[in-house]
Amino acid sequence: MPHSKRPAATREHDDARPAAQPTAQPAAQPTAQPAAESATESAAESRIACDIFCAVIDNFGDIGVCWRLARQLAHEHGWEVRVFVDDLLAFQKLCPALNLERATQTVEDVVIEHWHEPEHAGETLRIADVVVEAFACELPGVYVSAMAQRERTPVWLNLEYLSAEDWVADFHLRPSPHPRYPLLKHFFFPGLGPGTGGVLKERDLDAARAAFEHSAEARAAWWQSATGGPPPGPQATVISLFAYENPAVDALLEQWCDSPTPIVLLVPQGRISGALARFFGIASFDAHACAERGSLRAHGLAFTEQRGYDALLWVSDINFVRGEDSFVRAQWAARPFVWQIYPQGDDAHLPKLDAALEHYARTLAEAPRNALARFWHAWNGNGVEAPTDGPSSAPASPADAPLQASQPAPQPTPLPTLDWRDFAQYLPVFKARAQAWAGELAQAGDLGGNLAEFAKTQLK
Repeated sequence: MPHSKRPAATREHDDARPAAQPTAQPAAQPTAQPAAESATESAAESRIACDIFCAVIDNFGDIGVCWRLARQLAHEHGWEVRVFVDDLLAFQKLCPALNLERATQTVEDVVIEHWHEPEHAGETLRIADVVVEAFACELPGVYVSAMAQRERTPVWLNLEYLSAEDWVADFHLRPSPHPRYPLLKHFFFPGLGPGTGGVLKERDLDAARAAFEHSAEARAAWWQSATGGPPPGPQATVISLFAYENPAVDALLEQWCDSPTPIVLLVPQGRISGALARFFGIASFDAHACAERGSLRAHGLAFTEQRGYDALLWVSDINFVRGEDSFVRAQWAARPFVWQIYPQGDDAHLPKLDAALEHYARTLAEAPRNALARFWHAWNGNGVEAPTDGPSSAPASPADAPLQASQPAPQPTPLPTLDWRDFAQYLPVFKARAQAWAGELAQAGDLGGNLAEFAKTQLK
């Protein structure tokens, strides 16, 4: 498959880029010597060098996935990993130890290079054994040229966006020859089922979650640090809300205010914060904000690094997540969740939403499965597409209901608002399914391990 015919990957990424891929190279390209040397040719054979290239397009999702992958390859597989990233400021939100003034630095055993820095002179750039082009960010031309001249051809992987659609298994690991150089790039597709690359999961994640859940001290310390107070009582439902802007949020907040039991809402500072401020009639809803109305008490949380976000998922009974990275972490948290997929033009994201539901909800009985689909679709602004619990009296199409000449033209069906009670009545069922699903998802293997194993087969 030539490079000009790469498959159309999903844009479901956590804070993913817009559907259109950038075509321009970064402003200041790294340069390489024509005969670039391997990063490990003088090192021990057991050490594999890996370069990960990442362009931060509009938020944190791209670098979030790359940072998780880089740490996992370094810590669990002993690889020498470099991350080339074009936006250190965005990266620093996820990695507070990052120094914005340094073009090259090492954090958590991973070398981080600022992609746009002019300090990238040829003598400092070495071509790795494995090169990961994350989310079609387009490698610098000079780097690709040096890859072609390397004595031992590197393994070149195009890490794609996550999709639960069936076609992913057919395209996963499909090779694509370069049109000019003797190089072969393989497409590496994350997915939720067998035959895909799986999703990222650290080896110690389950143990870390179990330790946190069984430690009253750890949970109390989290609540004190995040909200300034103790954990809520057992009668409260704790909900985390990490979301893009969403016109449905006001209706949901109103329903939570009218809940017969207390709702404690935890909102990381981000794109939904302005809607919370307007709803409560306050100037802002950033870190340390707290507001109450009816049964709802909402806390604004500081933006946290990745391990801190995992803890937020673990203290919550239900998690509202967005894009790709938080979607994956919510599944490993083994709690009910609601996914806001990254929106695309022409509703191209909706089949991807349905594909995820097909995997996640496949073992549920009809009533809870339909309630889950209705709520997810309504949260994504497409409630009319979700199935109902019974037959509808409405015509299947305009052709099924011929209009008389005197009848007015049909009006568009309004999108239904979110029905929290319809969803919440099945929370015990959703909790059991979330726990079972985490085990099923693990059967596909973790993305970092799958990527490492495939790369090793190509390096032999």
